[in-house]
Amino acid sequence: MTTGPRNDAPAGRPGPLARLLPERGPQRTLAGATFVNALGSGMFMSSSALYFTRVVGLPMSQVAFGLFAGAMVGLAAGILGGRIADRRGARETQIAVMLAGTAFMGCFLLVDAFWSFVLISVLTGVVFAADKSSRAPLVRAFGGGDPARFRAYLRAATNLGISLGALAAGVAIQLDTAPAYLTLVAGRALAFAGCALALLRLPRPARIPAPPLSGRWDALRDRPYLVATVLNSLMSLHFAVPTFLLPLWIVDHTEAPRWMVSGVLVLNTVLVITLQVAVSKNVSDPESAGSRMRWAGGAVCAGLVLMMAAGDVPGWAAAALLLTATAVYTLGELWHAASAMEYSFGLAAPHAQGQYSGVFGLGGGLAEALAPAVLGSLALGLGRPGWFLLGGLFLLVGLVSRPLVSWAVRTSPAPRAYEKTPAA
Repeated sequence: MTTGPRNDAPAGRPGPLARLLPERGPQRTLAGATFVNALGSGMFMSSSALYFTRVVGLPMSQVAFGLFAGAMVGLAAGILGGRIADRRGARETQIAVMLAGTAFMGCFLLVDAFWSFVLISVLTGVVFAADKSSRAPLVRAFGGGDPARFRAYLRAATNLGISLGALAAGVAIQLDTAPAYLTLVAGRALAFAGCALALLRLPRPARIPAPPLSGRWDALRDRPYLVATVLNSLMSLHFAVPTFLLPLWIVDHTEAPRWMVSGVLVLNTVLVITLQVAVSKNVSDPESAGSRMRWAGGAVCAGLVLMMAAGDVPGWAAAALLLTATAVYTLGELWHAASAMEYSFGLAAPHAQGQYSGVFGLGGGLAEALAPAVLGSLALGLGRPGWFLLGGLFLLVGLVSRPLVSWAVRTSPAPRAYEKTPAA
């Protein structure tokens, strides 16, 4: 007599893979869509400058201008995109944004002149900004009983997708042919389309009615939220450390092997992907977020001091210091990300999450645009004093975040109900 395979596992207990994934249903669908979108983003971000210069034939100055113009227009568009998502439906808005991204990215395949490149760059800049703000109400609606954990999982999935996309771009860059670069741009367009298809599986979240006295642009008048946005913007300057400052420092100012540029990036990425969910546990209100900001400021400051010290020692000692510095710095990055996500969602008015996220993204976008100039002029321009100034800036922001946000909340006339994460 033949019997089926025996299964001694307790009924209903998820397997190892299932425990690594969000719950089945909307959370897993949204996570999958986020991963696909991030995969395309990694492919395009890593190769776009080379595509426009080597295939389209534009000079680097024109490429820089077009990409900068798109990013600047996108800053304002994020607030508008979020408001449309709040009022017209986040699911429908997010799908429309993904379809627009598919079309505009496809237009990049046909670009052959400067002004057409600028036009499409501006349109894609709007898409990139509206993508983030219109997704925020979906993240809030499907956060479940532990929204902080779900948001952390989405960030980890985003980093994984970007990393894999960058690896794919690396293969095409190594080939260095027009078809290879065109394939990456087409892949970005297909990722937008795949994300839109995945989002069709999401149910329509219930719209949250606006309170009677709410205005059209509440986020721009919300003092606690604006304080948190400014503090997060200042702290976000450090996100350019592993991608901009550290590669230049390693190659030009240390005796470490050049492959350490890739080594520290891989270490940073692996730590973010594997630890973000655990580090975000119990960050459920402004007080806990403020504590993590304080820890983040200290860790980022310590990491920068160790990076600076790597410039004064021989090669392998420099390599060891750089790996240690990257690990310490990444802890700060993780704590900062956990607190930033809590500020962005926990301080926002639920009925206007998209608009609030657009405002929060405006601060982050400004930091992203200014970071290379700030980090380069201080650390690379001033040397040791500049490194200490940078470290002191992040340490100070971390120290003042909790008392400043708490003060703003206490003195705000608007009552607030914060998300609560179940205790571990």
